[in-house]
Amino acid sequence: MLFCPPQAPVQLRPRGTVIVGRSRSCDLRLPEGDASRRHAEITGNTQGFTLFDLGSTNGTYVNGERVQERRLEPGDRIQIGGSAITFCQVGGGLENVGLDCDSEQTILRERSVTGEVFEGDLGEIPPFAVLQILEMGRKTGVLHCESERGVGRIWLSCGAPIHAETESQSGFDAGLVIVNSSKGRFTFRPDEDPPELTIETSLMELLLEASRALDEGLL
Repeated sequence: MLFCPPQAPVQLRPRGTVIVGRSRSCDLRLPEGDASRRHAEITGNTQGFTLFDLGSTNGTYVNGERVQERRLEPGDRIQIGGSAITFCQVGGGLENVGLDCDSEQTILRERSVTGEVFEGDLGEIPPFAVLQILEMGRKTGVLHCESERGVGRIWLSCGAPIHAETESQSGFDAGLVIVNSSKGRFTFRPDEDPPELTIETSLMELLLEASRALDEGLL
């Protein structure tokens, strides 16, 4: 999948092609003027997914390096103009969210007591992508993250954030810290009630504010 908040995630098919660019006809449309109309494409086959630059004016970058062609790995960050796109592979157990990509690192497994547990590596699926997946599935429960920023938890109700806690903060500010974590592990456990309700904004508002705070060096 491709994640580029505030847009909805785009699913990649093993034998399909996704076009990225400024044109309305693109599968992932970028609003920035520094993106070409048909900027890049990502093609899938039995070996994985490959990114191709389509002769763009300003170039396509993967993890800071300008590329013409690149085999993508989970967690790769694609930069096209001012847009950052994250490539993630999500476990095949998430059929109820509409996902069918394979992954060895991120899985959905059944537990007899707590039901579905979604867990994985934040380096391969960053928190904002995990939260968008849970929002798509309208999941209720708690997302637990152990990262370079410490331990944090975000509670969701039908996919919407309702409370967050870190070791030193709670509420919306704690949510900003968790969203901007990048290294570590995450686990989602369903049907866990929050100790209180402190967040009244949508997930998209949380993600946009987290991106702004990171860009301005506030976190």
